Amino acid sequence: MTVKPLLQVLGGETLSTPPVWLMRQAGRYLPEYRQVRAKQRDFIAFCLDPEAAAEVTLQPIRRYGFDASIVFADILLIPHGLGQKVWFEPGEGPRLEPVTPADLPRLSVERAREALAPVSETLRLVRAALPAHTALIGFAGSPWTVATYMIEGGGSKDRFKARALAWSDPGGFDALMDLIADASIAYLADQVRAGADVVKLFDSWADGLPDPLFDRVVIRPTRRIVDGLRAQGVSAPVIGFPRGAGPQAVRYAQQTGVTALALDHGMDTDWARQVLPDSLPVQGQLDPAVLRAGGAALDGEIDRLLCAWAGRPYVFNLGHGIHLDTPPEHVERLMARVRGA
Repeated sequence: MTVKPLLQVLGGETLSTPPVWLMRQAGRYLPEYRQVRAKQRDFIAFCLDPEAAAEVTLQPIRRYGFDASIVFADILLIPHGLGQKVWFEPGEGPRLEPVTPADLPRLSVERAREALAPVSETLRLVRAALPAHTALIGFAGSPWTVATYMIEGGGSKDRFKARALAWSDPGGFDALMDLIADASIAYLADQVRAGADVVKLFDSWADGLPDPLFDRVVIRPTRRIVDGLRAQGVSAPVIGFPRGAGPQAVRYAQQTGVTALALDHGMDTDWARQVLPDSLPVQGQLDPAVLRAGGAALDGEIDRLLCAWAGRPYVFNLGHGIHLDTPPEHVERLMARVRGA
């Protein structure tokens, strides 16, 4: 049986050369991606076109030989599948027709599972084309992050409407969160059945929450998803990414049941090493801006992180997604540095 370094680390092993992949490794920084994207009528259709999505998923593997491939999709496919209107404005980002708890009866988990079946087909195509040692990652947005988009109608600097709704209508808000979690369980379970070795939960807006709200809107629904997957017999590792959580990430790792913790670049590395269990697999921390900058600064940060996390189960990755202006040759430099070439 072929050994997959990412699965070794997520299983608790420490490797002298850590496995490496990058968030948003398939995307706009690659010219071959832009060629495929230019042929698509809109972004949602692109994500749900298995052949096109499989092609861009495989592009960074062919170019760089990452240790893992993450399926090309988007965290807002869940709202789209549930029945919410979602679209992407060129140059402005995602837009959604805002929902409230009163809209819950018209949102359907079964509709979402059917609508998102093309993502599973993408995974099957990628699985068949990947090198045997390359792990395949499926993903979903965590319920809090997805809910903020659904309520706010798009991205928001402070997620004020979502926070206010969580405080003012806890019953209705929690029902929305449970709906998103249940749709995510079905979606991720289908991804694993289609060939994903690992799944990841992206909580991109986990920052700035008081402890009681963090426990309710980040920890509780994440635990619901992990428990739901295990109840369906899904044993695949789960990577949790509570971006910006700071000290709350310790409680997240303890209470959600995730297999590994992805760390953002704002996390204090020395502090994290001291407070996180030595046995907990961790991932990330490289600033996407230093990857964009390149040169000696990039080399220094790579070396710092390799040294800081040596002797522990560690996956080399960014602290957030790769920036669209990143020169592809900087990624080549990163790969050579991590692997000691």
